[in-house]
Amino acid sequence: MNEWVRTWGLRLLALGIAIGIWFNASVEDRLVSSEKVVEASVTYNRPNGFVLINPVQTVNVRVSGTKKAIRQLSPYMVNMSIDLGQRQTGVAMMGLTSENVLLPEGLEVVSIEPNTIRVDLEREVTERLPVVAKLTGRPAAGATVGQPEVIPNQILVIGPEPMLARVDSLSTRPISLDGRDKTFEEPDVAVVLPDPLIQIVPPPSTVTVTVPVQPPPQPSAPAKPRKETRKEKGKKT
Repeated sequence: MNEWVRTWGLRLLALGIAIGIWFNASVEDRLVSSEKVVEASVTYNRPNGFVLINPVQTVNVRVSGTKKAIRQLSPYMVNMSIDLGQRQTGVAMMGLTSENVLLPEGLEVVSIEPNTIRVDLEREVTERLPVVAKLTGRPAAGATVGQPEVIPNQILVIGPEPMLARVDSLSTRPISLDGRDKTFEEPDVAVVLPDPLIQIVPPPSTVTVTVPVQPPPQPSAPAKPRKETRKEKGKKT
């Protein structure tokens, strides 16, 4: 009987200790504050017809909350939202505050790093640009290369207005001339864009290039010896 009482007493003691540990941990999760730095993605609400040049993609946000809330926090749950609806074109510095941060309820923003970002908002325009064939290598010895024909010779692109103002033409991918000794055609030649912010307005996204090549001149046959006439033979005698 004493052994039975002792065994159950130890079991109850162990249960009490476990409950006490759980209770303390639960209270700590609900009451004790903790902090965490999260890399938050930045989203921009920009007006139609405008584009951002080299926008900041992420910022570090330090948030505080209960230990339980911080433990359950994931980076995708914190987001930085910036409204550019009233922003003028050009470069400007924008200050970031807790009002820009979207995060779960019960958490607070402690700090944002960096707390100021550079924003370059430009008007998006379309323009038709000529396409120039880019030739590389050397044709066969003696062959000559004429002016390539590109079809279509112009392509419609869209991009930031200041960027397109600096672009006079577009180039194709390199087309090799090595060993060529006659006119040839290259279909579906990709057009190289100078910047990812400049995009082709489809269709088309490729061109056909015809490169005129004049073959090397053929060697002339040696001249046949002329036969002497009777008169010429008589003069020799």
